[in-house]
Amino acid sequence: MEISLESQGNGGNSGANAFPTSISGLLASPIGNAMNTDVIIREADSTIQECIGIIKEKNQRSILASYKGEVVGLVSKTDILYKVTFEGRNPSKVKLREIMTSPVLAVDPQTTVKDALELMNKKNVRQVMVHAYSAVLGMVYREDIYRMMETISLCSEDTALHGTPVCIIDQKAISFVKDTSKAKFVCAYCESTFDSIEALSRHIDRLHIGAGVLEGDVRRMTD
Repeated sequence: MEISLESQGNGGNSGANAFPTSISGLLASPIGNAMNTDVIIREADSTIQECIGIIKEKNQRSILASYKGEVVGLVSKTDILYKVTFEGRNPSKVKLREIMTSPVLAVDPQTTVKDALELMNKKNVRQVMVHAYSAVLGMVYREDIYRMMETISLCSEDTALHGTPVCIIDQKAISFVKDTSKAKFVCAYCESTFDSIEALSRHIDRLHIGAGVLEGDVRRMTD
């Protein structure tokens, strides 16, 4: 299996059963609190056209490419956008193995959220795979962690303003719904909406800058 496995921090199982209610608690918790277990894996010889449908159906950001049952690479929606769509290539003729990133950066389940974020920033990627022995457990995306931080912050602010009860977050009950129909500007990375190009620019600089070697400044796309 072509995987770059990074074991970070001391992890531990504490907090695995209850979602953290503070940002510090989230950062210190095992990566499982931020893991997406709905992973898509397809043969590396599958075409991009074949994979686009399943990516949309499952509303995922990436797909893992396999060869003889082993993960050999990763293709994100951004890869498809920049390496296929923007280059005018026919998605029915381009295969996953032609545009995949390999090896796949992976962490073990005991890695803390903080260490996973630091690793993503260091390696200049937006996601890592959670891997145990020969099993793929899930994917972790930087944007998902930032959204969790934002949700915790909002709950903390609400508690400070109105007192108890403290907001207890059920991770599985959180749903982010975006209505982009009236938006003037939409982030190409996470689809957040903004009323001005300045607000979009600040958002990109704060959350997405340096997100990947293929991801240039989105502000160029709005010029």
